[in-house]
Amino acid sequence: MCGIVGYIGGQNAVPILIEGLKRLEYRGYDSAGIAFFQGGKINVRRSVGKLRNLEAAISGQRLESNLGIGHTRWATHGRPSEENAHPHRAGKIVVVHNGIIENYIALKEMLIGKGHEFKSETDTEVIAHLIEEYTKKGDDTEKATRKALKELRGAYAIGVVNEDEPDRMIAARAGGPLVIGLGSQEYFIASDLPAILQYTKDAIYLDDHEMAVITTEGVRVTDMKGLPVQKDVTKVLWNPVMAEKGGYKHFMLKEIYEQPRAITDTFRGRISEETGSVFLEEMGITDAALKKIKKVVLVACGTSWHACLIGKFMLEEMARTPSEVDIASEFRYRNPIIDKHTLLVAVTQSGETADTLAAMREAKMLGAKTVAICNVVGSTAARDADGVVYTHAGPEIGVASTKAFTAQLTALYLFALHMAQVRGTLDQKQVRGCITELIKIPVKTEKLLLDVEEGIERVAKTFSKCSDFLYLGRGYNYPVALEGALKLKEISYIHAEGYPAGEMKHGPIALIDENMPVVFLLPTDSVYDKTASNLEEVRSRGGKVIAFVTEGDDKLDRKADHVFHVPATTAPLSPILMAVPLQLLAYHIAVLRGSDVDQPRNLAKSVTVE
Repeated sequence: MCGIVGYIGGQNAVPILIEGLKRLEYRGYDSAGIAFFQGGKINVRRSVGKLRNLEAAISGQRLESNLGIGHTRWATHGRPSEENAHPHRAGKIVVVHNGIIENYIALKEMLIGKGHEFKSETDTEVIAHLIEEYTKKGDDTEKATRKALKELRGAYAIGVVNEDEPDRMIAARAGGPLVIGLGSQEYFIASDLPAILQYTKDAIYLDDHEMAVITTEGVRVTDMKGLPVQKDVTKVLWNPVMAEKGGYKHFMLKEIYEQPRAITDTFRGRISEETGSVFLEEMGITDAALKKIKKVVLVACGTSWHACLIGKFMLEEMARTPSEVDIASEFRYRNPIIDKHTLLVAVTQSGETADTLAAMREAKMLGAKTVAICNVVGSTAARDADGVVYTHAGPEIGVASTKAFTAQLTALYLFALHMAQVRGTLDQKQVRGCITELIKIPVKTEKLLLDVEEGIERVAKTFSKCSDFLYLGRGYNYPVALEGALKLKEISYIHAEGYPAGEMKHGPIALIDENMPVVFLLPTDSVYDKTASNLEEVRSRGGKVIAFVTEGDDKLDRKADHVFHVPATTAPLSPILMAVPLQLLAYHIAVLRGSDVDQPRNLAKSVTVE
């Protein structure tokens, strides 16, 4: 998830671009850059790292322009570096881009064959070269961009300028957010409202497969066939502080609601429902090497460790591969049994977690192959591992992980399917069925969010003053119980414990009384009846029961104090859906208790020291 901004009008574009990027830096901070007209030429300035590095690079220089575009990057293709920073140039065409181009390799090879020279590792650069190719054939920027976009597969929001057309700016989107701000003979483009709110409150939102041609005389919007589209002007009522969170009160809530997109972006371009195939080329380990693996060891910390516990279930059920899970901080202190037939999978949102990196290095020293599942391109984990599977959750600003967790589960599901495919434990028809269920998850997540939040908020009011919670689940959803308890502890400071429901009688049952809320995860699966019997045991001791069940299951409506229905899916995918309402429960309880939801005490987003 990157941030793009653009300006055309009577003011100096350069400070407007810099200020806009500051307000979008939450969307990415691996590198930043701007492009602007000066002396009849397009001047491109870029710096690796945070925006302040770009500001320092241009400080004290007289840079004035009436048109420009800018970008702050969250790296997806290519490590964070100046050459991979946006804007990208091909001849007289300059482009900024937010999104992922899935077919960029094929396009790049085609363009190289036509004589184009590439300077970066990014997918974005192909857009600039593709547009340039059409302008060479006589098309103006608008026509060339429209033709180029028809060849792209993936998601994008782009801003385009042409050195031969210094009076206009092109904007287009398909899957990436893009808003156009309307001023008095001046216009703005941005990935999000914070970048433009100090200049205008009038905006139009581009929809997918729409393009805007912007000059100082106005904005003209068309579809990809060039047909005009009438757009309504929205009066934005948010103040700048609210808008930085997209209208949400906290980043955590915003990120909870971003999960359908994060899940989609993680599997986008990696699956084919038609052929029943999973593609993980970036993993860097051959099929032949994977067939020789006798054991998978998953290591992580915190929320990522919970994802690994679920990944173990996936790998053993789907790929029939013996799997172990270790807390990374314990792994290298127990003299683990690791050899060349072991694959170590390190799961880390940031790719910089010290304990996880140490575990990975220990495994490599002992001869194991290593794969990192992480969210940050070019991170230490990604560089150190033999291969990598990137999640595409985008920057997660709230300290308590939400969308990064469900994106990790999605990546682990893809990895388990890939292993099953390579090792022949699932046939093509079975893999196709698994892919079909995965494709449904984002829509089901979106529906779930809409269906349960109001009820979750009511339950939060009922239990926000409790001092203890118990979370119970079995099978795939035992780790979700751990994660639900962790979320509550992290942001509300309530003592909470997660347990396998079958272990309740081995100790935790002693805690249950009328003051103890107990959260049950009860999807309709092979252990449903056993977990339901645990619920009866809690109920008979006066515990307050909050149950999350599969849609259509009304058996517990009279047995639980509060029941929430979760869309049906397969057992391996049920943790994604079950985790979402638990995040909302923790969030609303924390808000009611007056906690700092986004920056809970004593916690940091990434633990980079042991």
